[in-house]
Order: sequence, then structure tokens, then C-alpha cells
Amino acid sequence: MKTDIILAGVGGQGILSIASVIGIAALKNTLQVKQSETHGMSQRGGAVLSHMRISDKPIYSDLIPKGEADLILSVEPMESLRYLPFLAKEGYIVTNTAPFLNIPNYPQLDEVLKKLNTLERTVLFNADELAANIGSKLASNMVILGAATPFLNHINYESIQNGIVELFSKKGDDIININLMALQIGMEIANKVLD
Repeated sequence: MKTDIILAGVGGQGILSIASVIGIAALKNTLQVKQSETHGMSQRGGAVLSHMRISDKPIYSDLIPKGEADLILSVEPMESLRYLPFLAKEGYIVTNTAPFLNIPNYPQLDEVLKKLNTLERTVLFNADELAANIGSKLASNMVILGAATPFLNHINYESIQNGIVELFSKKGDDIININLMALQIGMEIANKVLD
């Protein structure tokens, strides 16, 4: 059993928080985890990429070869397209459709979404809007994580919930609860798409 995940977005969108929650959950399930992070710029708005490999056997490299990612989990639609060469033939893409307009020549959003909609295994939705509806646009990353939970082999939903509680424990119950709500909303979106 293995799950190779490309996590993509831009600085400030919470990619590293997603990776932390998944990592905590995997370790609590006695799975092996290797992760590598690449930051395009050391400030908000720069590209952020993380390779995350999870397995019940030893992992010898933290980098995912092209064509072998089981999942691209992206909090920004253009960033999900950037890493398509990593996606395995049977892999899934879970991405936010709300753009982070951080460059002057950002492609037309309708063209980005049109390309994503041509792919077979995608879960596309506006996570920013859903997070804002529960009172915190900052929780959009956890909405995306919730939508990815069906694709996290051998890590159950409860383990992801526990990872959120552990990661945000120092921030108080209100922050924990809003992130748990966001996770639930994302999971419900994915279940609707998969049905």
C-alpha cells in the first residue's frame, strides 16, 4: 500500500498545514511518511509544492517520479495544472476553483477550469466560498483536505480529524472546530462527486 500526493498552491494558502495534518494522521496509523517541500518564493504568493509519500513499507525517496502521483491536492486551480505531469493514469485531482491572482499574466480562469474539466478523475469546487460560508475563508485548505480524504489510502477520516485537533490544539477550540467543520464540508463534496 502506498499513496503518493502532490500538494500544490501558493504561499499563505495552508499547503503546509494540510501536509502536517496528513503526516500526523499517517504516523498515528503506523505508516511511513516522507515529505519534501519546495517554495518558489519565501513570501506569501509564491508557488509552494510538497511531495508527500505514505506507505506501510519503507520509503527510500521523498520525491515522486513523474506519472506516479496518486493524488494532486491543490488549493489553487492553475497550480493543479502545473503539476499534471506527475499524475498517474488512475490518479485523482482535488482542487479549489477559486484562483489566487498573484501574477499579472494569470491565464483566463475559464480556460483553466475548462482544461481541468476535461480530466477524468477530478473533484473541482470553490473551497474559498464554502469556507467563507462557515465563517473563515482561511479554512479553505481544510475544505480541500476534506475532499481528498476518500483518496488517502489506509488513513481514515477520524485520523484526519485527530490530526486537525493535534495541529491546532494551541490555537483553541474555536479554531479546531471551524477546521473540523471545513473538513466535513469537503468530504461531503467529494462523496457527492464520487456518487
